[in-house]
Amino acid sequence: MVISKKSLQFLLVTFLACMPLVTFANESADSLQNHTESAATIAAPHGESGHSEKKKFDATELINDHIGDSHEFHIADWNGHPITFYLPVILWTNSGLEIFSSEQFHHDNEAHHAIDVNGQKLVRYNEVIYYADKFETLTADQKKNGAFEFDARPLDFSITKNVFSMFMSAIVLFILFLLVARSYNKNQMAPKGIAGFLEPLVTFVRDEIAIPNIGTKKYAKFMPYLLTVFFFIWINNLIGLIPFFPFSSNLTGNIYFTFVLAFITFIVTTLSGNKDYWGHILTPPVPKALYPIMIPVEIIGMLTKPFALMIRLFANITAGHIIILSLISLIYIFETAWVSPISGAFVLFMSVLEMLVAALQAYVFTLLSALFIGQAVAEHDHH
Repeated sequence: MVISKKSLQFLLVTFLACMPLVTFANESADSLQNHTESAATIAAPHGESGHSEKKKFDATELINDHIGDSHEFHIADWNGHPITFYLPVILWTNSGLEIFSSEQFHHDNEAHHAIDVNGQKLVRYNEVIYYADKFETLTADQKKNGAFEFDARPLDFSITKNVFSMFMSAIVLFILFLLVARSYNKNQMAPKGIAGFLEPLVTFVRDEIAIPNIGTKKYAKFMPYLLTVFFFIWINNLIGLIPFFPFSSNLTGNIYFTFVLAFITFIVTTLSGNKDYWGHILTPPVPKALYPIMIPVEIIGMLTKPFALMIRLFANITAGHIIILSLISLIYIFETAWVSPISGAFVLFMSVLEMLVAALQAYVFTLLSALFIGQAVAEHDHH
């Protein structure tokens, strides 16, 4: 059997693409095992040795730890001790600005111990930092939704995993396009290297997204935003698939992040709307008797568009992470290695699928943004 050169190139690219994903499965399994071993046994009372009580593995807790944000990167475990990269905590408290390392919390995320920061007692619960005295007055429901308990916590500007990932992806994006710009300045002929890789993507966004939805006359005005959104989401989606430090964050699976992106699209759409766009909303083409019904419906329609953008990106990215970790967790739930071949095969399949989803969700978000902007700037013929 003769294997063509293109077939060999395809197999090589596929192998290289799968390598980090296999590593993700292996490291996730190691993380799960460490998590299980550390939580599985507790010392017997009265100092007795040789007796231990096994705690049931909690897949939900581990999955929530992975898809959630945190103040540090857990890199690995060595001789039973975690190797952690601590991120800076930046707070605006009652006494002013406070900056310190998250190492001071000593991995305490259940508010068991309060730390002293210039005379102020602080605790951390579910990655939210509170004043210790006010935290004790909160109910269970208030602690569960603690991000909105503004009176009980200082203003938090900390560099968390997601913020760190956002800065890193912005730097990567800046460097990539800076190199592309320099490449075009030096070479006016056919693009090479990074420019040769990125030019088809830029052309795709222009020819397949911007022009068909916004039009040839006005698309250029919105190309910088559409290109930024496309590459920014795609890079962060890929970062979430890489299992080791300084990657592995779940930025695009964070609903606050997707809300901000959707809100920016909403602002751009709203400010770009012409008289035809606003006329259709405020004076819809229906009998005036129906205005009290149709105008609220049109306004609600304006708001559901960014809401759909926000939920679509958040749900698809988060679902992929949850499915992969759930498949790996089956090994520890059934407590048998016989599940591992089936679980590993599905994990590999889902990981490769997630690479497609990473690009697809960037495309869908950019496409819908261009569609909404195009509806706002479209000019209609009046007869």
